[in-house]
Amino acid sequence: MNDVVSPLVETEDLSVQQLNSSNNDISTSSALAQGFSDQKNYFAQNIYPSYQQRITDLNKLKRLLIDNQQAFIDAMSEDFGHRSADDSKLGDILSTVMGINYTIKRLKRWMKKEKKHVGLLFQPAKAYVIYQPKGVIGIIAPWNYPVFLSFGPLTAALAAGNTAMIKMSEFTPNTTALLAELLSNYFAKEQVAIVSGDAKMAANFSRLAFDHMFFTGSTAVGKLVMKSAADNLVPVTLELGGKSPTIIDDDIDIKTAVARLILGKTLNSGQTCVAPDYILCPKAKVESLVQALTTRYQAMYPSINDNVDCTSIINDGQKSRLDKLLEDARAKGANLIPLVANSDSRADEKLRKIPLTVITNTTDDMLVMQEEIFGPLLPIIGYEDINEAIAYVNKNARPLALYICSFNKEFQQNILLKTHAGGVCINDAAFHVANDDLPFGGVGASGMGQYHGAEGFKTFSHAKSVLARGRISFTSLLFPPFGKKIHQLVYKLFIR
Repeated sequence: MNDVVSPLVETEDLSVQQLNSSNNDISTSSALAQGFSDQKNYFAQNIYPSYQQRITDLNKLKRLLIDNQQAFIDAMSEDFGHRSADDSKLGDILSTVMGINYTIKRLKRWMKKEKKHVGLLFQPAKAYVIYQPKGVIGIIAPWNYPVFLSFGPLTAALAAGNTAMIKMSEFTPNTTALLAELLSNYFAKEQVAIVSGDAKMAANFSRLAFDHMFFTGSTAVGKLVMKSAADNLVPVTLELGGKSPTIIDDDIDIKTAVARLILGKTLNSGQTCVAPDYILCPKAKVESLVQALTTRYQAMYPSINDNVDCTSIINDGQKSRLDKLLEDARAKGANLIPLVANSDSRADEKLRKIPLTVITNTTDDMLVMQEEIFGPLLPIIGYEDINEAIAYVNKNARPLALYICSFNKEFQQNILLKTHAGGVCINDAAFHVANDDLPFGGVGASGMGQYHGAEGFKTFSHAKSVLARGRISFTSLLFPPFGKKIHQLVYKLFIR
């Protein structure tokens, strides 16, 4: 998931927030190098952890989260300025625990060797694939869901039998400190380590010769991570972002469409990589859509500044970025419609809270239509014909998610087959991410590679192919000198 300002380019000085000392915390360059070396040595002694060991590790991870829920909620709220407890429970704790439970239930099956077909020419023999741990996994996590987006890939890495080093965002120092402290009570640093620090530390981290690098963040920084990984031929998984569209059918009731998309947009105040970024709506229904959004949003958030359910924008830099998107849109002729009025602008500035703000009369030259929004701003674009909407999606970079509001099967299928996106929800938004049996990942500018569930296990495993022969083998029949009748027979039978 995309954090817009990624760990490799963070510039805000958070040095006043010092991490608690912890055996699992790595906060200097020398400690980083030593920590990496220690994990390589540890893995060399534990090259294929047993099923029971992996289950034990996953249960420890689960216990860590469940036993310390309130501490995590408090730490994340402190990092955000204010974060809704339910945003943290739904987006970080519940989703992570569900993923661990799903993995525990299915791990034995995933670890079994996978039988493969052996062609007649190669008989008698057996063929199968075993999934072998890759080694030391480097995970770079963003700030927007600091637990889910660090422990999600960690769950898959541990299930596959690896060790892991996790570089946390400097924008979440309290959560980072808590993770490091708690992990030291459950895991040795040689198995799971937390890395803190600024952009320089993140750059050093991305240059390590990991056995696999997993990055969640912006497209621009994903390119830098990939370049660093290339120097050591490190395989990478990039979970990026982009502008995820919602397409509303002309036939669906507008109030129903709003009910299906609005939670995905408002959770975490829109600071979610799979949040609906903009809406494509039939032109004749734009006004009705704005009204339906207003009514539903005000029922969910009757006030903003004093509302504990409304999460703050993470920091001043992100707030300023969103303000600039609004100012640019206004200057270029857009209509800005805050769905709830802030009663006290000074309090708003202090809390960094922004109500969901609808933007109409948008044009492509506006920054809000060029950048991933990553906040509670929602542009609406009217279309005359569905092909016009499809063409608009396709002319831009392929998004991480695409949402369809329609009960018309033909309408749904038309969009599914004519557009590209990392994932799709039909009559819902964002919650495909929490379905553990669905692979999650982007396409093109929104990422490469997948994880969650079995795909996560495979991402952090090497699929080792094995062809096994017993005492009987006919290979010698094919030995030179060539031109024998057996060679001619083989060519006749199999080259056709």
